[in-house]
Amino acid sequence: MLNVTEKAISKVNELLEQDKKQGQYLRVFVEGGGCSGFQYGLTFVDKQDADDNVVECNGFKVLVDPTSAMYLAGAEVDFIDGLHGSGFKISNPNAQSSCGCGHSFKA
Repeated sequence: MLNVTEKAISKVNELLEQDKKQGQYLRVFVEGGGCSGFQYGLTFVDKQDADDNVVECNGFKVLVDPTSAMYLAGAEVDFIDGLHGSGFKISNPNAQSSCGCGHSFKA
């Protein structure tokens, strides 16, 4: 359903340890907004909902709610560290177009 690269897994584990949030989940979601209509979100949460899709990663679980899962099927979460900054990037094969910043898309 959703692929998480080794660089992203490493960064999430680093953040979980740094912020003393071991045992929490990473929720990846889609919500309305952004310059293209939908935007991506990532946050740490304490609990899993009964209808969440779960992706097992090395050291943590990624949660995706059913609505977001429709938009994120086959997407990849990566961590980019480059000259223009660093951060998580979602490559989504379901996006018809995306904005220049890469944080929002049109479905």
